[in-house]
Amino acid sequence: MEYPAKIILAWAEAIGGNRDIRDWLITNGYPELGLFVFALHNQDEARQWLIHNGHPHLMALINGGEGNINARLWLRKNGFDVLEKMALATDNNDDAMLWLLNNQLPDMAKVATKMRTVKNEIDENNNDMHRISPF
Repeated sequence: MEYPAKIILAWAEAIGGNRDIRDWLITNGYPELGLFVFALHNQDEARQWLIHNGHPHLMALINGGEGNINARLWLRKNGFDVLEKMALATDNNDDAMLWLLNNQLPDMAKVATKMRTVKNEIDENNNDMHRISPF
């Protein structure tokens, strides 16, 4: 994955909820990064788009961040070592976050931090729904 630093930072901002930047990414040559945001929020069409349009590594990053060990192994096997660390960091692995920072990848650490926040909010909301339900 080779993107200019400003695009990585824009991706992080889009993940963090900046819709204008997300839409800009989609319409300015980085649709995979904009659609990644929708996929991160469990939108199946976006997940399928990533897989079928040459970006399975981005879908593996999401799945790995959701705790899917096979997705993380796939990333490692296919030479996406940084994405594997990002997936681990997204899944609340602080050692992986430190690895990103210690290997001079602060932009990727920022993306992983934003992903972690979204993932944890989704998990918390799902857990709250289960606690509220009388069934």
